[in-house]
Amino acid sequence: MATFRSASTLLSPDGTRMAGTAALFTEPARKGGIPPWAGDFRPANDAGKLPKNAVGKTFVLELPDGSTGKVVVQNVKTGKGGVTLVLMGEDAPPF
Repeated sequence: MATFRSASTLLSPDGTRMAGTAALFTEPARKGGIPPWAGDFRPANDAGKLPKNAVGKTFVLELPDGSTGKVVVQNVKTGKGGVTLVLMGEDAPPF
């Protein structure tokens, strides 16, 4: 299982950029297919910049090395640590 944790940027379909930290992981590929990947994204700033109704929408996650991957927001969690977007990757993992 590969893992990744670093500063990243989440790009919305309208071009809005949201800086934050991504914690991502992959699972072993099933029968030679693309390994599924998922993780969390914690925005660096106030949650006021979060897109409305983000759950179910597709975004692009940009990593520091310039690689990108499409993600779908599965859930939005709020708590003492702030806001966390739960992500499910599409296509090949970018890390």
